[in-house]
Amino acid sequence: MFKRKSWAAAIVAGALAVSGVSAQPAAADVESTDPIKIAFSDWTTIQINSEIIARVLQKMGYNTEMVPSEYLAQIPAIENGDIDFSLEIWFTTAKEPYVASVASGKGVDLGETGMIAREEWWYPTYMKEKCPGLPDWQALNKCAALFATAETGDKGRYVGGPQSWGGYDDERAEALGLNFVIVHPGADAVINAEVKSAYERKAPIVAWIYVPNWTSNVYQGEFVEFPKYEDACYSDPKWGSNPDKAYDCGKPQGPVKKLGNPAFEKKYPKAAAVVRKFGITNAVIGALATEVDVNGKTVADVAQGWVDANEAMWKAWTE
Repeated sequence: MFKRKSWAAAIVAGALAVSGVSAQPAAADVESTDPIKIAFSDWTTIQINSEIIARVLQKMGYNTEMVPSEYLAQIPAIENGDIDFSLEIWFTTAKEPYVASVASGKGVDLGETGMIAREEWWYPTYMKEKCPGLPDWQALNKCAALFATAETGDKGRYVGGPQSWGGYDDERAEALGLNFVIVHPGADAVINAEVKSAYERKAPIVAWIYVPNWTSNVYQGEFVEFPKYEDACYSDPKWGSNPDKAYDCGKPQGPVKKLGNPAFEKKYPKAAAVVRKFGITNAVIGALATEVDVNGKTVADVAQGWVDANEAMWKAWTE
């Protein structure tokens, strides 16, 4: 049974849960008792990771505050000092603004998390029998009618991500001439609910799925294989099969990185060092996300459980 919380409810629950963790040792051992402001966005893995690092910092004596932020809006918020750092900037969708932020000196590269990301159009494996040619992207147009709904007519329907996630799926569909209507749900939970419903009925669906996440632990599926991403695909319309349009390729794959405000490192050098050492793998965070989104546990409980079970690991971050 899938258990979902609204975005607002998740923020409140996360903030309350973290504020309730007792800080050790005494506040005198830290550079400042002002709260360290941590990005808290609308998908499960960042919420778990943010709560883990908050608990570690609180055990060191720091105060922490979760700051709700939409995905791409994290970067200007960090640059402006409204957020001290984020643990999840995905190079699949935010490489360009991340690189620009660091190059400008407004953001600080705090290193990789250890997670390797892929975000792309995804379908359940049972669709391969109904749509021969998958995972090649060119098979999509031949099977567009399979993915159509009453609202899309003879065009297929692709369940994309919230607009705040970026990703250029509308531009991709136009550049590659895909006979699909791109819909943008307002939250990750809506995508998951649609995929769950379709999967249980063995119904056609193409949707934005990302890893690391819990989905690969629950569903059998594959990513559509688009023309391989190169930087020129996004910047030079002449690149690729469509000489007049950019984005005629798939999304980039790459690391999930940490971004901080320069003032954060200056004000809290010991805390910043901990954030730099923070690391987690796809397998671990995927299992933790499964506990939340599939098994119905709270983000707070899952994060606390990880901290309790991995003291040696997080203490190494603090040394």
